[in-house]
Order: sequence, then structure tokens, then C-alpha cells
Amino acid sequence: MFEASGKILKLIPVLILLQACVSYEPAVLTPAVTLSAESVNLVDSGTRDAGISFGLEVASNESDSLFNVEVLPGVRVREVITNGPAAAAGIAAGDVILEVNGTPTNNPDAFLSLQQYSDTTTQRFLVQRNTTVFEASVTPRLLNSAPPPIELYRIDPLATRAGYRSQLVSLEGEGNLVAARIEALFANSPLPNAGLSEGDLILALNGRYLNSAQDLVTRLNTDHELGSEVVLTRYRDERIEDVRVNLWDPGRRISRFSLGPLFRFESSLSPESRSVTLLDLWLFSLYSYSQLEGERSHSILGLINVSSDYGELVEESSQAPQPQ
Repeated sequence: MFEASGKILKLIPVLILLQACVSYEPAVLTPAVTLSAESVNLVDSGTRDAGISFGLEVASNESDSLFNVEVLPGVRVREVITNGPAAAAGIAAGDVILEVNGTPTNNPDAFLSLQQYSDTTTQRFLVQRNTTVFEASVTPRLLNSAPPPIELYRIDPLATRAGYRSQLVSLEGEGNLVAARIEALFANSPLPNAGLSEGDLILALNGRYLNSAQDLVTRLNTDHELGSEVVLTRYRDERIEDVRVNLWDPGRRISRFSLGPLFRFESSLSPESRSVTLLDLWLFSLYSYSQLEGERSHSILGLINVSSDYGELVEESSQAPQPQ
């Protein structure tokens, strides 16, 4: 009987170790990457030629009576853009625009239709303010008069932390190939450690030729794990060579460790928190500690609880200190 009890006691440490559990998570939080399509339109074609702007917003000119709501002639100015054409002409919020160049503006749609043209000549506004009617000269500005945006490069924010631009390369015996030219290197990029620099042309990833710079970014972030090794085929000074690159590695940290009911540790980066429990007896534990950002608490046997760093509200005096 005693021999059997001794064997059971020897098995207890083994059983506890079998219940040991360790979990890991990245040591640095890595955001999800939304990949662009191969072809990207940086400008909404529907708004590119939207006409002119008077620099104000209008609404129906309704009466102020709560019992007899009536739509009056003209449109009421709801908002005037600071330093805009209407503001420069002296028009203010609350004014009523009766006519534009002799055309009545009795509803907002009629007024908005006047801004569908690209005529920047000065417009004559007939405006009512309270019981005063006056004329204002408004010189509209063209919408989208600035030049359209120009694409610089496609960015890989995680795997290689670099920017790439598609470039056509003509190689003897290979014909025309599409390469991803390294345009920018960002902090912690693994490319310089592999001997790659701005201006290098990447022809292939793991022996497979590229279709574009976006093709390289997409494959790096969908086909390969962070921290893994890839082979980039580089073209520099009329030489083609394979370069091994270890992708950026966020590292690993222990997020959870438990040893049966004896010990449990849990940690998280978002939000920053950690907890430690000693001898978990289901209903209570011998000792537990938890931290959630700046708040900390200790508990012994579930009876003694101590919390700290919660902060406190302090009412500040609005009076200036008196000189001594």
C-alpha cells in the first residue's frame, strides 16, 4: 500500500508538467495591411469636373413660424466657407439669395445647378438680409483646379518596410521584364542588411518573375510569414543575382503560461495588461496580481485586496495664486 502511495506521489509532478501550457504572440503589434489593386484610380472621375464653387451651402427658405411652415422665395445660406468667394463678397450665414444673374433661386437644386459649369466670371447675387436687399458680386473658383495626384510608389509597410515602383527592364536574351524598383527604405527595413539599396531592381521573388510592384507587395504579405526568409532576384549594374532576405520579424513574447493549478501568467499588449495567480483553488487563490495599463491590484486568499494607481479627480482652483 505504501509502495503504491509512493508511486502516486512521484506521478504528481509529472501530471502537473503535462498540464503546463505556453502560448506566444508577436512582441510588437502588427496592424492588418489592406492591399491595393493592381490598377488604382487616385481621383474620383465623377468629381474631377464638378464645375465651380461659390463657397457656401444653402437650404430651403422656410418661415420661422411653428404653426404655419411656408417655403418663401429664395434659398437661405446655411454656411459660408471662411475666405471663400461668398465670404469675400460679403454674404453671411442667414442671408437669403433671391437671384443669381437675374435667375430666381427658389430651391436648393436650382442654386446647385448653377455650379455645374466651369465659368469663373463674376456672378451678380441678389441677397436679402432681414428687410434689406442688396447686390453682391461673387467670383467663383474652379473645383479641382489643382493638378491630379501622381503615384510615387507602392508601399510594403511590414515585410520589407520599403516602397517600390514598377519599371520596365530590357535584358539581353530575356526581352522586356517588369521589375520593382526600390524607391524608399523605411525604419527597421531588412533590405539594407541584405545588401539591397534604393535604386535596385527586383525581378523575381523566390524564382518567380514579378508582374508589377504591387505584385511584389501582395505576394510578400500574403504568401510569406513575417520573419521568414525569401530570395529576391536583383538586377544592378547589368548583373543579375539572388539575394536572401530575412523579412522583418516582430519577435515573440509569452502571452500565457500555466503550470496546472500552481501558477498562471497571462499578458496582453492591447490593452497593456498582465496577471499572475498562485495556487488557484477554484473559489479563490492564494495570491493574485493584475495590472491593466496603470491600474494594479493585489489579492490574498480573496480576503485582502489592495489597489493602486487609479488616479484621482482633483478640482483645480480657477483663481490665480496670490503673490507672497
